[in-house]
Amino acid sequence: MCRLEKLGGLERKLVVDDAEGWRMISCIWLHAGVLHLATNLLSLLVVGIGLEQEFGFLKTGALYVLSGFGGSLLSTLTISGGSKISVGASGALFGLLGAMLSELITNWTIYANKCTALFTLVIVVAINLAIGLLIPHVDNSAHIGGFVSGFLLGFVLLIRPQFGYVSRRYIPDGYDMKHKKSKHRSYQYCLWVTALILLVAGYASGLAKLFNGQVLKKMPF
Repeated sequence: MCRLEKLGGLERKLVVDDAEGWRMISCIWLHAGVLHLATNLLSLLVVGIGLEQEFGFLKTGALYVLSGFGGSLLSTLTISGGSKISVGASGALFGLLGAMLSELITNWTIYANKCTALFTLVIVVAINLAIGLLIPHVDNSAHIGGFVSGFLLGFVLLIRPQFGYVSRRYIPDGYDMKHKKSKHRSYQYCLWVTALILLVAGYASGLAKLFNGQVLKKMPF
């Protein structure tokens, strides 16, 4: 426990009283043992590879880190005190799931089997959330915070043109697509602006509450 604290584990007292806000980021890369690390790595491989192939390293990386921060923020806000240390990438991983859901919504018109894709993703998300709720001593506030952050970030970072769009994985080598004119739909811009406002407002409100010493009511899970 002491080593996790020295390496950057998330602890409310250190974040608020000692102004070590960086712990809300550093805790994402710390794990409480080999099994914990292996489980999160496997989940990241299953969820993250497709997103990175489709949207690139920078967008996926930003989504991962910002979702992890959102999970850490809600986790810290729900800790009533004591010296509990939280580590792990669960919030960031749930953020990737949330982003997959919002990406499906915002890029709705380019999917062939829309209802099937939406139903499958909702089931996957529901199962993962249910597992977190049923397992005792799991920081579910980090899961919820990461999922909501990722859901909003998906509208901002994973927007794609709806006209003239072809996934780069299906473009033949050497084929020039620059002459194709791509356009976005108006609803995509509306979702982009709304999600960005909610995201910034949520982060700002959460940080203000945290550094004012406020604690949210106990989460109902």
